[in-house]
Formats: sequence, structure tokens, C-alpha cells
Amino acid sequence: MIVSRRTVLGGLAATIPAAAMGAALAYPISPVAIADGIWMIAGSDEPIQRGNGGAIANITIIATPAGTVLVDSGPSLRYGEALKAVAEQLTGRKVIRVYITHLHPDHAMGLGAFPREIVAALPGTIEDIEHNGQGFSDAMYRILDDWMRGTDLTLPGLPIRTDHEAFGGRTLRLMALAGHSAADLAILDEQTGTLIGGDLLFHRRAPATPSADLARWRESLSVLEALPHKGAVPGHGSFDPSGHEAIAQTRDWITWLDSALSDAVRGGLDMVEAGELAIPAPLMAMAAGRYELQRSVSHFCPGLEGRLLPRIDRRDG
Repeated sequence: MIVSRRTVLGGLAATIPAAAMGAALAYPISPVAIADGIWMIAGSDEPIQRGNGGAIANITIIATPAGTVLVDSGPSLRYGEALKAVAEQLTGRKVIRVYITHLHPDHAMGLGAFPREIVAALPGTIEDIEHNGQGFSDAMYRILDDWMRGTDLTLPGLPIRTDHEAFGGRTLRLMALAGHSAADLAILDEQTGTLIGGDLLFHRRAPATPSADLARWRESLSVLEALPHKGAVPGHGSFDPSGHEAIAQTRDWITWLDSALSDAVRGGLDMVEAGELAIPAPLMAMAAGRYELQRSVSHFCPGLEGRLLPRIDRRDG
């Protein structure tokens, strides 16, 4: 008989008092005001690991006259429940909408803490979670163990089919973009000009690329750059009060990455060697740079090798 990791965790639960387990694993959720009626909860600038419970993504809380709006839900049911409690205490109003910016589990797996009918995402994101979510879920359980207790794969219940949504007079502009993933939601709060970029934006933190199309990503950054916005909330890294530094840094990294990996493949470097490429000095200050470069090598180099180094018997001429 094959016993799953979740079954093992369930059996362990019977031997450990629930109160003790809850006390041992608690997410430190600390919202910081960044604009009128908007708070950011900063994720850890690290890979997903047990020490941070997977809480590496930035989460946004927006107070509206109609109720509380959240952008992203964190990595687990435990996080989502804690987020809901903190947000409602902070604003004094119930959570009435949760936007999921894209499929990745550090942003989406806490949505089970909320009624499905208030959880909104782009249709492409819903499809991506349906197709890929179980694999992400299994990986999160392997990495995070009991942080994930009770977390099941749940789909957003509300496909986004409009470009604006108003909550008692506070209007959010909803933008269907792509590049970091096949479907990336960015949000502009029209009251304050605050841009919430999801993982289209990284600030002082190297961009992650597990589902990326770098050309489409650059196109989306151009769309965001043209917006009448002020401060920007990136998916990872610190709040950008200028609203433009995160866009520039993200573009600089993915443009360099695209060129550097193509050159590495043309030059005959293997994947280990490509992962040790020198990172340009202006980009070295970005957190997790070497880690994300090495991940990106695994994401892109096999495809680049197939395109740039075709078999000799398949070359033209």
C-alpha cells in the first residue's frame, strides 16, 4: 500500500495536541500602510521553505466603503485564515472580494479560507490552477509539512470579465496581462494611484520565472509603465514609492537574463556553468539573484538548446 504524505501528516495530528501545533506554527502578519486605505503585508525575500511557511509573496489589503478587498491570499489555509482575521480587524469590515493575481501557490493556496463566490481571478488563471494546482499543492506539502494542514486545492469561483470593479465608490481598474505567467492580473486603485502588480513586478528582489514568457512580460511592463500611477506593490520585494523603480528593475533583470542565457547556450556552456554566470553589478543588489538565475537556467536552457542548437541532421542546408 502506498501511503501519501498527507495521510502521514493526518496520522501525526492524532498524537500532537492541536493547541500545541497551532502555537508552534503561526504566521506573523503585519500590515504596513502605503496609501490612503491600503496596506501591504511583506513576504519574506527567500525561497519557499519551512522556516517561512511559504509566506514569501506580498499581500495587499484595501479598505472600501462596501467592505475589505484583498489582493492574493497567501500559501496555505492557515495563512488565509490569519489574513482574513487581521484584515477585518484592521478595516472593521468583512472581506467581500479576494483577487488572485496568478496561479502560483505562494499567492493562491490560501483562498480556501474564503467563500469561492468572492474569490476572483482571470479565466486563464482559473484554468491554470485547475491544470497545475495539484502539482503545486503536492510540492508545497513536501516542502512545508504541517504549515499546509487542511489546505486543499480550491478554484476561484468568480472569473474576471470586466476591466473595472467599484466598491461603494472606490474603483479598481483590473488589467488582464501576461508574461510572468500565462494570465497575470494587475490592479490600479484609482483613488490613490497605487499599482498592485502581482508578480509582473519585483522590487530589489530577482524575478522568478517558472512559468514565464519574457517577451510578453516586457510588453506587460510597458503597459504598466504607461499607467497614471504612483506607488507600486510588487509581488515580491519592498514597496516602491516611486511606482517606476520596480518596473525598471524587473525589465532590466529579464532583459539581461534573456540575452545571457541565449549567449551561454550559443557558447556551449552547460546548465551548471550557465548557473554560475556573472550577474551584472547593477543587478547584484537584488535579493535571491543567484538562486533565481539558477532556477531560470532550468526553466529556459533546455528550450534554448533545442532552438539554438538543432541536431546536425535537422539543420537547413
